[in-house]
Amino acid sequence: MIEVVSGGLYTSLQDLGRYGYRKYGVPLSGAMDSFSAELANRLVGNAPSEAVMEITYIGPVLRFLCHTQIAIAGAGFSPTVNNIEIPLNTRIDIAKDSLLKFGLPDYGMRAYLSVAKGFQSEKVFDSYSYYEGITSKQTIATGDFLEISPSVEFHDNATASVKVRKIYFSSEAIEVTPGPEFHHFTKSFQQKLIQTRGPILAESNRMAYLLNGFESYSAPEMITAPVQPGTVQLTPSGKCVILMRDAQTTGGYARILQLTEASINILAQKRAGEIIQFKLI
Repeated sequence: MIEVVSGGLYTSLQDLGRYGYRKYGVPLSGAMDSFSAELANRLVGNAPSEAVMEITYIGPVLRFLCHTQIAIAGAGFSPTVNNIEIPLNTRIDIAKDSLLKFGLPDYGMRAYLSVAKGFQSEKVFDSYSYYEGITSKQTIATGDFLEISPSVEFHDNATASVKVRKIYFSSEAIEVTPGPEFHHFTKSFQQKLIQTRGPILAESNRMAYLLNGFESYSAPEMITAPVQPGTVQLTPSGKCVILMRDAQTTGGYARILQLTEASINILAQKRAGEIIQFKLI
């Protein structure tokens, strides 16, 4: 069991997504940065699809009421156990009554905490991922208790860790492919769109990231059509919207570009104010 002493800014449980239910209007959800979530799981010997705790910018304070192993991957939060700093991307043995805290991240936006054998949370539509209206909770809150399975102590003294390149967090380039409506526009329009650099707006969230700098562009509305995480939409007023993991399943704005899976992961680690530029591949 884990006691949530403080819930943090926007902390939730996520896995790799809720597949097979989009025809009912159910979003995919899942970890915003699936690469880091899978890495955290693999470090403690879990299947990649096990639930992990997604930590957003301000981390929680957690008290472990049983012995377990953990790993933290993603943004550079400088976590501590009983006020002693622990490394990222490494399996850590956690004793009963240990207190885990997170500092503000030096880089990135989101980190992922895995525990051995995974979080024993409710599974709805084949997924542990929190989503308002689907699961009973949207975020982890102060005073919550999270069920985990006690784990035997490791005695192999493993010290190996995984090194993740910092360019994963610092690169401005976001790789995209043409969207269904991209070729409806002139070559000149397409080129200017790709050359535009814009900051991420503070209103961005798990549903969509919003970009500034595209006000001189516009695209007419269209008949509602399928969209998915990574779809880049352009509105008639020149708003550029990048749909993320909690995105709706259909939309009526032009789908000009589509992020790759790797690009969604990279964008998920960007903060408000950071500059990005699309790179057509």
